[in-house]
This record gives sequence, C-alpha cells and structure tokens, in this order.
Amino acid sequence: MTMPSGTAASGRRRLIVVGSGIAGLYAALLAADAGADVVLLTKAALADSNTYYAQGGISAVLDEPAPGDTVAAHIADTLKAGAGHCNPDAVRVLCTEARRDIAGLERFGVRFDMDDDGDPALGLEAAHSAPRILHAGGDATGAGIANALICAVLAAQASGKIQLLGHARTTALLQTGRRVTGVEYLHDGQLKSMQADAVLLATGGAGQLFAQTTNPSVATADGLALAWRAGAAVADLEFFQFHPTCMVRTSEAAESEGNRDPLLISEAVRGEGAILVDARGHRFLPDYHADAELAPRDVVSRCIALHLAALGDPNGHVYLDARVIEDARGAGFLAKRFPTITRRTREAGIDWTTELVPVAPAAHYWMGGVSTDLHGRTTVPGLFAAGEVACTGVQGANRLASNSLLEGLVFGRRAIEAFLCDTSDSAGGDPEACVKGRPLAAVGPHDPGSLAELARTGRSGGARGGLPVVGSGRGSAHPGPFSRSALRRLMTAQAGVLRTGAQLREAGAVLSTWAAVVRPESVTDVEDPREHEDANLLVAAQLLVRAARERRASLGAHYRDDGSPEPVMADTSYEPFRMTRKASLVHD
Repeated sequence: MTMPSGTAASGRRRLIVVGSGIAGLYAALLAADAGADVVLLTKAALADSNTYYAQGGISAVLDEPAPGDTVAAHIADTLKAGAGHCNPDAVRVLCTEARRDIAGLERFGVRFDMDDDGDPALGLEAAHSAPRILHAGGDATGAGIANALICAVLAAQASGKIQLLGHARTTALLQTGRRVTGVEYLHDGQLKSMQADAVLLATGGAGQLFAQTTNPSVATADGLALAWRAGAAVADLEFFQFHPTCMVRTSEAAESEGNRDPLLISEAVRGEGAILVDARGHRFLPDYHADAELAPRDVVSRCIALHLAALGDPNGHVYLDARVIEDARGAGFLAKRFPTITRRTREAGIDWTTELVPVAPAAHYWMGGVSTDLHGRTTVPGLFAAGEVACTGVQGANRLASNSLLEGLVFGRRAIEAFLCDTSDSAGGDPEACVKGRPLAAVGPHDPGSLAELARTGRSGGARGGLPVVGSGRGSAHPGPFSRSALRRLMTAQAGVLRTGAQLREAGAVLSTWAAVVRPESVTDVEDPREHEDANLLVAAQLLVRAARERRASLGAHYRDDGSPEPVMADTSYEPFRMTRKASLVHD
C-alpha cells in the first residue's frame, strides 16, 4: 500500500491533532496507543482550554446506573434540551457509547468522585431526568480530567509515542487538491509546516467573540476559521449558549486583554437565595419572569439582556447579591458552600459576603461548528473535527448540561477509529466495518446516508478558490476601526442573547467594512499570532451573523426579539443550516 507524503519515516501514518482540550488529548492518546505517529499542537500551554475551566461534570449512564435511569432516558433528555433540532443518530451514539469512554478516561488516570459506599457519586443537573453526572474534584471536573490526560500525554511524549508542540499556533491547513495533507504553524517566531496523513481539529469554541465569556482567552474560533478557509461546511452557528452570571472585570485593561481568567458564578448560588439587582439596587427579574432568579438559564440571560437594553447599556452589567445568603444562613456559609467562588472573588478584590458581584450574561458554548458525520469526518478529505469546534448535531439548538465533555470523548474516539481505517483495505475504508477487526472501543450503528448528505452540501471548489468571506462594506454605518474589543462590543449588542433582523443587518454591514480592511481570508503569511486570532474571530463573527439572519424564528439559544418561536416536533428531521464558502457573506 502506497503511503501518502505525510507518512512518518517509521512507516506509521501521521495524525496531527490541533488543540489540547478533552477531545484533543483523548484522541491523541488513543491514536498513539494504536500505533499512529501523533503530533499534538496547542497554541498555548496544554492546560489552556475550555475543558480545564469546566465546573460541571460529565454525563453518562453507567453499567450500574442510578435507579430508574436508562440510556433511552438520556437520549430523550438530550433531544428535549436541543429543542427538536438534534441529530437523533448522533444523540443515540453519544448516549449509548458514553460508558465506554468513561472507562477510557479511567484508563488514562481520571478518578471520579465516589460516594460513601465506593460507588460513583452521581449528581443531578437541570433537564436531566435522573442522576447521571460524574464529577472529579467536586466543582473542578474539567481541571481534574485535563490534569490526568495531560499527565498521560506527557508520559507518552517521554516514551516517544507523541510529539508535543506547545505554543504552536496553526495558521493554515495544507492541501493537495481538496485533501488536507498537513498544517502551517507559528512556533518560536517562525512560520513552519508539517505534512501528515490527516488533521484532527479539536480547538474548542469562540467565546472571545463577545464582551463577556466563561471561556479563556484562547477561545478564538481558530479551528472553525481554518476549516472554513479549507472549504469545509459549517452548520448551526446561530446557536450560541450564554450563561447568565459570569463575573465582570470592569476595567478597560481587562477588556482589552480578553477574559483571561473567567469566573462563572454557578446557578447553585441563586438556588441558595442570591438575587440579581441593577445599578440602582432594584431587583428586576420579578418584573420579567415569575420564577425570577430560579428561571432556566437561557431565560435569566434574556431577562438580564432585556433589562440592560432598557437601561440603554447592552454591554453593561448587573449585580449578584449573595449577601442575603450570608445574612440568612450565618457567617461563613458562603465560604463553606462555595469555597472556589469565595476564593476567586477575593482574588478579584471582591468580598462577596459584604459586596455586590458585577455579573453579565457570558458566551459559554457554541452548539454549531464544522459539520461532521458520526466519525468526525468533515466535508474535506483528510480533515476531522471533534469537541466544541465540531457540529455533530448532538447539542441541537441548546446543549444539555454536562454533554459537552462527553461529546468530545465519544466523537474524538470515533474520529480516531475512522482515521485508522481511512486507508484500510477492509470494507473500502468504511469505519463501521473496519473497526470490527481493530476496535478502540465498541461502536454503534452508522447512518450510511450521513456522508452522502455532507457531500451534497459540501463545497466543490479548491482550498483557496471560490468566494471570499469578506464583503465590500457597502451600506455600512461608518464604524470605527477594527479592534478586538470593538468586535466584542458589536457582537454583544447586535448578535448576542437578543437579536433582531435590523440589528443583525447592521452587524453584518459593520463586519463587512472591517473585513474589507482586515482581509481575514488571506492571513497565512502573517507572523503576528494576534492578527491570526483577530482574523479568525472576524470570520466566525460573519458566519454567525449570516446564520442568525437566515433563521428568522426563535429556536433554543437563538432568540429573535422580532421573530416567533418555531414549533418543536419530536419527529422533526435534523436539517441544519449549513454554509460553505459558496455562500456569500456580503451585506445586503
């Protein structure tokens, strides 16, 4: 069998994994254990990822589930949370195979919290019908998982099984024809390139599109932009989940830096009795919803956004008053019940037992991303995607809590299975047939039509041909010069929690004007890492606004203040609004 040019000198097929969250770390370890030549690139340190900041847990129905819980119930909960927009086949795969990848995590050193009887301590979260949430280290599950996987990766590096390149920013995907054959990247101030048989994007989300985010500063839509420029289809980008209470760092310096150390204030704080007030001290949520602070997450976010808009400050903030808890439950209660939040707020200069905490809705999780099939394959040969950067259809229009880490695991592993079988002589490269002979873990039934559907909606041109992302800027409102902070303010005010057609048109016009200058489709020879991130964010902003304009009715996390809710039907076929570079983003 003739090996592609990216095959390592050892004869092993080479996989480049871009990103070091749960999907990238886990996939790299699985591929290395299977004998592939694995290169793991991460643009910062290994721990700089959304995974590390995840306070919540990871959902799974185990071999011995909580009483009354079933895989079917997990499937039903996921479909319901997704507002009728999930891909049922992807959801079935996720929930059915969850226990296998939980075991995979444990094999790499992850230790989940146990109860007094030595069994997994399963928690219950909103919209789950039974306790099925695993935690590691209480409210630091993401850090616990990331630390264990990082240790395993470092051990694999020491034994020569994984080549690790930290502080290496991928700037472009190399292609021969349409097939991805490697990456270009910035490392030690130099532009370099590396060939491979395939590339797996596991770059996470894009919270830095908005003025407030729970995401760290590395979440700049890099993988989405790389895939888009390579011609991959993207989908469901209008669905961005916002968490209602993220602590706001109010200084201009903090804004210009991005949200480097985000602090999400859990719903559990409001569950204990904390209230939200505006700058005048008015408790405003009862004016908008009968459940006030205890309304669902998306409802609370919308109420805050509505109130800030009514006050004429869409980029502003409100205040969380937890002093009422301390008054009611006694001195020291907050520190005992919420030790991490108490420590973090004090580090930020706030004593929340005596002071108000400035908070605002924060970009939390992007349901959309690069379109993939059930094995992580995109519409471009040789390119895979897993985790938040991918759109498998699992999350639908609104993610079910604690399904995000699980999605990175299950579909990261499935992408590796497909990579290993990509040039296999068995079954013509079909992963479902191939993995029967060399499984990493058991897999579920495959939808044979998924690849055909992706092919019908995929882009047919070359990597750098076709229409550019940018528009001419005609009809813009003469915005100021582009800056990241200006972009974040624009997206928060015009395309954030609340949207209207007029706001989205205005946002599109401003983005087109900026793009005509920044030229985000042609940045591969720039050596400034921040310029690459700015260009990636601008591409992502244009794609999000275009998708939000196309969906005129409200659905899930996409809330059109001038639209009507879409009817949700359980038997609705999964039909994401996919875009390729054939679609013009010119403002009209």
